[in-house]
Amino acid sequence: MILPDFYVDELIKKAITEDINYIDVSSAYLFSDDDRTDAYFVSKADGVLCGIDIAMRVFSLLDNTFEYTLYKHDGEELKAGDLIAEFSGKTLKLLEGERTSLNLLQHMSGVASMTNAAVKAVEGTGTSIADTRKTLPGLRAIQKYAVTCGGGHNHRYNLSDAAMLKDNHIDAGGGITKTVEALRKKIGHTVKIEVETRTLDEVKEAVAAGADIIMLDNMNLEQMKEAVDVIDGKALTEASGNVTLENIRTVAQAGVDIISMGAITHSVKAFDISMRIKK
Repeated sequence: MILPDFYVDELIKKAITEDINYIDVSSAYLFSDDDRTDAYFVSKADGVLCGIDIAMRVFSLLDNTFEYTLYKHDGEELKAGDLIAEFSGKTLKLLEGERTSLNLLQHMSGVASMTNAAVKAVEGTGTSIADTRKTLPGLRAIQKYAVTCGGGHNHRYNLSDAAMLKDNHIDAGGGITKTVEALRKKIGHTVKIEVETRTLDEVKEAVAAGADIIMLDNMNLEQMKEAVDVIDGKALTEASGNVTLENIRTVAQAGVDIISMGAITHSVKAFDISMRIKK
């Protein structure tokens, strides 16, 4: 996945404008435009790096003299103490961009690291880890990019990507069979239909209705195992709801194809990375 430059630059400009406003009163009166500084990013935890090019772009947008060398790249594993990057630029601009750069880098690395922990937890089961649309407004593209850096897969990006009939669609539409039939008459041939199910009876109905993907929502382990047997390869199976790093392998061992986790985007802890000025 490649993030488009126009999206990245627009995101950074909004973040910088929010933070700097029109003056950095901590730095603007201390340093001249001629003052230069060398600095570096260092990891303070173990995990997976993501967002380093975006972090460097923050400084490049502020300072056209900015130069840097990367020692770690997106998707690479980090250990506490690892040197990530060294860079040089105008002192004022490095200080102005520090927080914005780190906010993006720490958040994206947090997403990648949590995703990677989930991916490693299900190794050997044949189950893949996917994100959801439970993303922070305006940050969906970078969060989904971070998921891929952690070894996960992307669910749909938005409502236009696939038809996903959740409980409210089904309840409002008069049941699974009626809703799927009504939808099939109108959607294009390239659009897949995913149906969220809450019971084994709903699973059976979704199979009979010809769903392409069947989500097993908040089912216990025995229900999921039985549901996988009922589906028997007629549709992809996706487990979702109340999945944690502690129980994820057990869920995978139920035989599902995909486990989708909102937590890997909406509830991650920022990864600990520091920027240090070389004295």
